[in-house]
Formats: sequence, structure tokens, C-alpha cells
Amino acid sequence: MLTKSQVLDALASLDESLTKKQVGALLEGLVQLAYKEAKNGFQLPGLGKFVLVKRNARIGRNPATGEQIKIPAKTVLKFRVAKAAKDAVLGAKAAKGKKGKKK
Repeated sequence: MLTKSQVLDALASLDESLTKKQVGALLEGLVQLAYKEAKNGFQLPGLGKFVLVKRNARIGRNPATGEQIKIPAKTVLKFRVAKAAKDAVLGAKAAKGKKGKKK
């Protein structure tokens, strides 16, 4: 896994006109924008998007005692990876997974 410093170095090396400090400010601005707009569905084309998902209330189990507990409904933030990113990382055939297979 790349550290923040390694990411900044890699991005700065892509464009000689940008310093590591400028790339850091740009990345920080992008992160702040993602936080602000996540409620509306923030998307990074080619990478993925943040979406809000509502979870219904349900019955769960306390793993320590085995006792049933009620888990309240809540809204969670998820990141959905774009198809282009899946294809680039996993390859087009692997990204299809089991959905493409029929028995």
C-alpha cells in the first residue's frame, strides 16, 4: 500500500510543473469536496462513486453472549468502484466474476 507521501511523489512526477506541495493541496481539496458532496452522490469518473445506502432495522446476535439484539435502521456511506477501475485492476474477464458463468 502506498503512503500519502508516496502518492504525492508519484502524482508530482507525472507533471513536472506541479510541486509535491501543490499536488498535496489539490488532493486535500478533492478529499474535502468528496466529504461535502457525498450526500448527493460524489463521483470520480473512472474510479467510482460515493453513495448513501439505507439499512433497515434488523435482529442481530451479540457474538460474546449469543443474545439477540435489535440493530436500528441507519444510513451508511459506501464506495462503488467503477467498471473501468475493476477492468483495469482485475482484467475484463475477472471483473465479470460468477455472474458471467451459468451452470
